[in-house]
Amino acid sequence: MTRFESAKEIYASLGIDVEAALAAAAAKPISIHIWQGDDVRGFDSLTGGAGNGIQTTGNYPGGARNFEELKADFLRAASLIPGKKRINLHACYAVFADGEWVDRDRITYRHFAPWVEFARENGFGIDFNPTVFSDPMMRDGLSLSSPDERTRRFWIDHCKACRRISEEIGEALGDTVLCNLWIPDGLKDTPADRLEPRERLRAALDEIFAEKYPHVVDSVESKVFAIGVESYTVGSSEFYISYAATHPGVYPLLDNGHYHPTETVSDKIPALLPFFDKIPLHVTRGVRWDSDHVVLFDDEIREIMLEVVRTGAVDRVLIGLDFFDASINRVAAWVIGTRDAEKALLWALLQPHDALRAAQESGDFTRRLMLAEESKTLPFGDVWTEYCRRAGVPADSSWYDCVMQYEKDVLETRK
Repeated sequence: MTRFESAKEIYASLGIDVEAALAAAAAKPISIHIWQGDDVRGFDSLTGGAGNGIQTTGNYPGGARNFEELKADFLRAASLIPGKKRINLHACYAVFADGEWVDRDRITYRHFAPWVEFARENGFGIDFNPTVFSDPMMRDGLSLSSPDERTRRFWIDHCKACRRISEEIGEALGDTVLCNLWIPDGLKDTPADRLEPRERLRAALDEIFAEKYPHVVDSVESKVFAIGVESYTVGSSEFYISYAATHPGVYPLLDNGHYHPTETVSDKIPALLPFFDKIPLHVTRGVRWDSDHVVLFDDEIREIMLEVVRTGAVDRVLIGLDFFDASINRVAAWVIGTRDAEKALLWALLQPHDALRAAQESGDFTRRLMLAEESKTLPFGDVWTEYCRRAGVPADSSWYDCVMQYEKDVLETRK
């Protein structure tokens, strides 16, 4: 008997169907963020880097400098990650022909057609995000909530263009596209008026979302604070949840780095599921604040995936990633973070949810606690190894040697 067969028997003794869990994990797509590969620089910045609302730290050599390099790095990472994949794409990754450039309010589908072809060739889906940062039109750290009408108009037109692009991507791929809107708007010191910027943001969102697109799932992403906007964030959790709840077809996206340290996204998922048929996620790891560290197989990622599974919402929760660490090999960061997200999902699918739920419903909290603790030492590693074997990717740390060889052959040649 192999270790995997033995593990199946142990799980079966708790009523857990390992084959069903493997199939469910393999079928659930995870949207992998493209911006890890180049430190959120994109291809459209005239200033050559991130800023005006976002920050990346580190200077590890070999970051992608263009579309071809970013594609190659993404494929190298994807080849070492099990499961179904999507590309989580930002508007700043528009691909321009030689000598061409347009500002973000004038981008069109043709600037992203190369991404669509890349996705089609490799069996990826695509999700999309307006890039409301790293642009001179971020005036005083404000965009859609700015008191300057010209600034607001620029960003409204950009977001409307992104929704049209998302629709055309969905049409081209025969798929739905999550179009997620996040803005960094806020103030460093105590505001004199918290209401009016939110009124301007609400009016801007009403115009952005006025036209409905059948291939687009719209979401808005809140944040508690950031560097430079410590005292006031216009797009707070309360604002966006209220907006989404009163605007059918718009969903609140939950980023687990965007809340107070004592708040957990794992608790927010079942709180929102009674009211929304979909819940989009950005899975990340905040250290003290929204620092977008690489996802680990830690307590909160397991709790997030537990709630996705035990609420029966695997098909309702849209899982995307969002981290960027330029202090380590960028391809390795993709592999580590995405494998950990996959690992947490499979782990959650292998928990004795029926037995735990029955114990809670019967009031047998002692049994519930016992089962929860005993399940922590089930032979999960043997199932993970089989999952990777079936996907044709390394199950152990041998993937690291592949990335280091890629660094030597490819990344180190980028000067």
